[in-house]
Amino acid sequence: MPSAAVGDKPPPCGNGTRVNEIVAVIPAAGLATRLSPLPCSKELLPIGVDGELRPKVVSQYLLDGLRDAGIRKVFFVLRRGKWDIPSYYSDGSALGLDLAYVLMRAPFGVPYTIDSAYPFIRGAHVAVGFPDILYEPPDVFRQVRERMERSSADGVVGVFPAPPPHLCDVVRLDGRGFVEEIVVKPPRSDLKLSWAVVIWSPRFTEFLHEHVTERVRSPEQEVSLGHVIQAGIDAGFVFESVTFERGRYTDAGTPEGLRQAIRILGG
Repeated sequence: MPSAAVGDKPPPCGNGTRVNEIVAVIPAAGLATRLSPLPCSKELLPIGVDGELRPKVVSQYLLDGLRDAGIRKVFFVLRRGKWDIPSYYSDGSALGLDLAYVLMRAPFGVPYTIDSAYPFIRGAHVAVGFPDILYEPPDVFRQVRERMERSSADGVVGVFPAPPPHLCDVVRLDGRGFVEEIVVKPPRSDLKLSWAVVIWSPRFTEFLHEHVTERVRSPEQEVSLGHVIQAGIDAGFVFESVTFERGRYTDAGTPEGLRQAIRILGG
C-alpha cells in the first residue's frame, strides 16, 4: 500500500510544476565484473520467455514496466563497446517505445552516468530504474508515477523490504512516508526498507547536475545515486515514498541474484 498521505505534510520545497512529461534514464554503463566473463552485455542476458515463448532479456522487464506506466521516451546511457544493446533494441518501436542512446562521460558512478543525458532530459520529470533488476509487482512505475502526479514533492521513491543492508541503500521514513534518510550500503542496520526506483522533478535534475559537476573535478570515491538523493534531502528537497510491503526486487547483476531471477521466472 502507498505509505505517504500527501495532504498530511505540505512539503516546504515542492517542485511546483505539473507533471507533463516523464522521461526515463537507464544507467547501463557498468562492466558486469560480478558476472564476468559474459557473452553479451548483462542487460541482454536472457531470463524467462515472452508471450510467444521467445527468450526475454532481463532489461526488457524494466522497459515493459516503463511503457505500461505511460513512459515512452527512454535514454539508455552506455559505455563504449556495449553496442549490442542498441543493436538489439534499435529504436524501441518493437516495444512501443522511443529509445535513444547516450555515451557515458565520467566513470565515477550512477549519478555521473545519468547526468550524461542532462542535455536531453533537462526540464522533464525523470524516472530511473536499473536494467538488471526485476521488480515486483510489475506495475511499480505506474504506482510511483501516480503518486508523483498527486504530489508537490521533489521526488517519489519506490520502497521495498530490504535485502541484507550491505547490499543496498536502506531508507528511514517518517510516519507519513516521507524520506528522512538514505544510508548507502551500511555494514549493518536496523532499517528494514530499501529504495529501488525513483521519479523526480526537473528541479532535482538541476541539483544532480550541479552536484556531480562540482565533484567531477576531484572525485574522492565512487558516488551512488543514494548519496545524491541524501544530499538533496540535506539541502531541503522533499522525497515521498510508495511502499511495496509485499513486493521485492531481485538484482540479476550478481551470481546469486541471477540464480534467484531464473527461479522466479521459471515458476
